Parts: sequence; C-alpha cells; structure tokens
Amino acid sequence: MLIAFTLTPLGVGESFPEHIADAVRIIRESGLPTRSDAMHTTIEGEWDEVMDVVKRATEAVAAKAPRVQLVLQADLWPGMERPLDGKVELMERHLPGYGTP
Repeated sequence: MLIAFTLTPLGVGESFPEHIADAVRIIRESGLPTRSDAMHTTIEGEWDEVMDVVKRATEAVAAKAPRVQLVLQADLWPGMERPLDGKVELMERHLPGYGTP
C-alpha cells in the first residue's frame, strides 16, 4: 500500500522547516521506501507500519506547533509489487519515446 501525506504546522508563521525536521527524520529512519516532493511524502509498506510512521511524524510536528493539519491519501492495491516505483513504471510503458524524467 501507499500512503501520501502532508503535515502542516499551523500558528508558526509562513516558513517552518525547523518544525518538520524531526518528522522528516522519523520518516527517513523508518526503513520503509519513501519519496518526498514539494507537496507531500509517500511511504510504501503494510498498513500498521506505515500508519505508525505517519502517527510518529505527526506527533513530532505537534510537539513544536500549537496545531497540525494532516492530509492523507491511501492507495491499497493488493498484489502490486513495489507500488512506489511499480506504478510509475507501469505508466511509463504507455509512453514510449518519452523516457523517464
């Protein structure tokens, strides 16, 4: 399964990298396959292990901010191997000649 999520500390101003640094550390140290971009982080794994990482990351942000907004999206695809990369590879097969960015 894949979980894509965004954590936003509220009440701390417009820039807040120091408020999410501990969350990023928790995500990276989880050992699960992850990918982050400007909008969210995606984690691949089993339900309980992924949700545990999301919970601990959220709690880390909450420890430094008066309020935290969590946006979460899940993709449950039984039988899909390596969904973090596999879904992209599947799509790329339908775009011959364009290559991977």
